[in-house]
Amino acid sequence: MSEKVKVDIWSDVACPWCYVGKRRFETALAGFSGREDAPEVEIEYHSFELAPDTPVDFEGTEVDFLAKHKGMPAGQVEQMLGQMTTVAAAEGLAYDFDALQHTKTLKAHELLHFAKSRGKQVEMKERLLKAYFEQGRHVGRIDELAALATDVGLDADEVRAALESGEFEDAVEQDIEQARAYGISGVPFFVFNGRYGVSGAQDPAVFTQVLDQVVADAAESVA
Repeated sequence: MSEKVKVDIWSDVACPWCYVGKRRFETALAGFSGREDAPEVEIEYHSFELAPDTPVDFEGTEVDFLAKHKGMPAGQVEQMLGQMTTVAAAEGLAYDFDALQHTKTLKAHELLHFAKSRGKQVEMKERLLKAYFEQGRHVGRIDELAALATDVGLDADEVRAALESGEFEDAVEQDIEQARAYGISGVPFFVFNGRYGVSGAQDPAVFTQVLDQVVADAAESVA
């Protein structure tokens, strides 16, 4: 089979399950792509803001934010974050919620669209998630985003100009509108060839099953 498989992924930089889901999907993809005659898989990330009302410079910890945002006791939030850290560790991710700087992710999403225009979106997505969840970097400020962009080979001045001008604001909004049209209310959400949707950070076997179905559909249409 030579036809390409397109996977569109809606996610947020500030979504812990999105990073876990990314790793699990990559695990499935590694096995799938290693097969003989496996089709090329094209991945495109789309914007989704879980908490669009978050200020760029949130005064407080992740526990403070979630306790207020979800209306949960601080002790319960701490337990939840501990469980999330354990889940992430199983995927090789070292979450550090104590260092995490909660922020509005709009500019990070604009950066991802800029990176897409330069053929670096997948690399930029990984860099942002690692910076946010593992390194305590502030992904809401333009200067910090420009610095992170250089780590994947993008030009800091070009990034800064694009983010200051709001050049990609409409692209972010279009992604969010498409999510609404699909009925997506939570992320991560994966859409395969515009036909099959997978919600959440599923086991790699689930992603493999859907990829197999996409290949079977293509073979059937050819026949």
